[in-house]
Amino acid sequence: MNANMHATPSTWVDPDDAPELTDAFFEQADEFVGERLVKRGRPRAESRKVQLTVRYDVEVVEAFRATGAGWQARMNDALKEWLKQRAA
Repeated sequence: MNANMHATPSTWVDPDDAPELTDAFFEQADEFVGERLVKRGRPRAESRKVQLTVRYDVEVVEAFRATGAGWQARMNDALKEWLKQRAA
């Protein structure tokens, strides 16, 4: 054997050491219908939202934040209600 040659490490793993496939494994697996990947997670909303950057007065943001989790959705609802009143 040549002194300059290094032994190639083996990447083979004994298949008997593989983890068992459980129900939890299959719950996390990708699901296909034919060739199409079925997406997991939250379904798409009927009306999409647009991400943007805006600036509000500190007291406005603090008032909505003080209402707890979901304050941004409540702020959105308040703006929609204002639009309805304005249109009338």
